Amino acid sequence: MAAAGRQREGMLLLVLRLCAVSFVLQSGWLLGRADGLVEGLYCGALSCYDVLGVTRDSSKSEIARAYRQLARRYHPDRYKPSGPEAEENPEEKFLLVATAYETLKDEEARKDYDYMLDHPDEFYRHYYHYYRRRLAPKVDVRIVIMVTVCAISLFQYYSWWSSYSEAIHYLTTVPKYRIQATEIAKQQGLLNRTKEKGKNRRSKEDIKEEEEEIIKDIIKNNIDIKGGYQKPRLYDILLFQILLSPYYICRYIIWYCTWIYRFHIKGEEYGEEEKLYIIRKNMSMSQGQFDGLEDHQKETFLERKLWLRENFEVYKLEQEEELKKKVASDPRWKRYRRWMKNEGPGRLTFIDD
Repeated sequence: MAAAGRQREGMLLLVLRLCAVSFVLQSGWLLGRADGLVEGLYCGALSCYDVLGVTRDSSKSEIARAYRQLARRYHPDRYKPSGPEAEENPEEKFLLVATAYETLKDEEARKDYDYMLDHPDEFYRHYYHYYRRRLAPKVDVRIVIMVTVCAISLFQYYSWWSSYSEAIHYLTTVPKYRIQATEIAKQQGLLNRTKEKGKNRRSKEDIKEEEEEIIKDIIKNNIDIKGGYQKPRLYDILLFQILLSPYYICRYIIWYCTWIYRFHIKGEEYGEEEKLYIIRKNMSMSQGQFDGLEDHQKETFLERKLWLRENFEVYKLEQEEELKKKVASDPRWKRYRRWMKNEGPGRLTFIDD
């Protein structure tokens, strides 16, 4: 019992000592900063107004004028010490003048500084505002994000358009599509106009170039390209996707709630569109990839009822087995397996010359 009592007395004395030390430190801190000037903040123990020789009522033009005079006077390249008022460290004086001007020229910084002078007890608040302003980025982060998104969107649209142009150029070289486009051009009388006589007669190269452009335009207007080579659309790039994201989110929520209500609560039968959607999800395909499939493939999916999970698992196993058979019968795959068995990347041999 006596030991426990002595332990409690020791703990009480320790707490009292800590409180006394804290009170002394706090009292000393308040006394040393009664004027609101704190070392490490702004101009330190000196007032920024006194450094520039102005008052708290001075205008921005008066502060700027005082700064220019002191900057010319204490600039390290122009300072010439003379008389008893010569500074020992003109560089430090110049930096102090520059700091004072940076603090007072900005309305927000000057407002925070005046508040510090009027409320010296709010020590942590002054530190927070001072370092938040110093460490904050010079450029607004929102502007940086906006410029980045716009740059990505421009690159995305340019690369998308390049892929589409390459696809159109390739299709003009495919005989099947080229013949069809030529027939359509002849029916519309577009190719006949290229062969003119008299003064308007042109060279064979010009006629050929115009025919190529006509065929390319017909292919563009009559062929439906899906997937990654489809015609670029502005509302598919990143910038418009971000701007339209609230609309897409709301539409998805409405669609999902409607799906739950129709097929889970009311128990309605799936329509063709809903069945194709479930099949696409089972196959883990994007909308563009699924749209690129032929119509007869989609009809096969519907005939085999692949929206049902058990039917899809059977179909998946069949496709895997078929792929294995194709690979096993492929002569290139056979050569590769022979090479891996006989040569292989890990085999070590000595070549006798």
